[in-house]
Amino acid sequence: MATFKDFRNKVKPNWCPGCGDFSVLAAMQRAFANIGLEPEDVAIVSGIGCSGRISGYVNAYGFHGVHGRALPIAQGLKLANRDLTVVAAGGDGDGFAIGMGHTIHAIRRNVNITYIVMDNQVYGLTKGQTSPRSQIGFKTKSTPNGSIESAISPMEMALTVGAGFVAQSVSSDLKQLTHVIEEGINHQGFSLINVYSPCVTYNKINTYDWFKENLVNLNDVEGYDSSDRGMAMKTLMENNGLVTGIIYQNKESQSYESLIKGFKEEPLAKQDLQISKDQFDKLVAEFM
Repeated sequence: MATFKDFRNKVKPNWCPGCGDFSVLAAMQRAFANIGLEPEDVAIVSGIGCSGRISGYVNAYGFHGVHGRALPIAQGLKLANRDLTVVAAGGDGDGFAIGMGHTIHAIRRNVNITYIVMDNQVYGLTKGQTSPRSQIGFKTKSTPNGSIESAISPMEMALTVGAGFVAQSVSSDLKQLTHVIEEGINHQGFSLINVYSPCVTYNKINTYDWFKENLVNLNDVEGYDSSDRGMAMKTLMENNGLVTGIIYQNKESQSYESLIKGFKEEPLAKQDLQISKDQFDKLVAEFM
């Protein structure tokens, strides 16, 4: 059985020292091992940005896609080979700016993949501009007088479009982060996991200390029921989205794959796709 060390490779991450993405990488590797997966069982699809490099740092199948397009690739990969555990990963700019349309439709489509967003509330790779997650007043090179745009609330958005699994964590809590990734992978359907992953270089506001002071762990909220969608939304709104843990899970949801009539159990990747000459001629004749 694989251990988390089996999911390491020889590529050394070149993130800034102290970057929260290191913990996300470690949590993913631990989660894969804890679930009982082998490296050949896992495929990681990433987008562009500092976080996009993560697909190259895991000993598993990896695909580094273009900006904002990790989810279409990940969904296609899962439908072609349903035996793979497919994880998409990227930053808040990748998922909530250029890729927001894909995020919304991936949620409502409900293909059985897990999407991990490393949310540092700034564009780190391009040297520190505002992202869709930057708060009003946030000063960067692109907003020297402070941002005047409202920040997106991704967890609330996910609930409104029918997400079956919504969770949030912070990179400083490796135990909780590993747990929510495990639960997200085990969930049947699309899982969205937002991870507060501080950028120590370009975001001097939303620091590790700031999150320690402002985040509310749902495990400490008496009577919280993650199966209650209304309670989940109310709790998010009351805490300005600053909660961690499994926010909502619908264990009765059916994945996209399970609803496709005639969708074979055998992955497309393993099926014989050859056709006879007679079949080929018949198809060609339709266009003649």
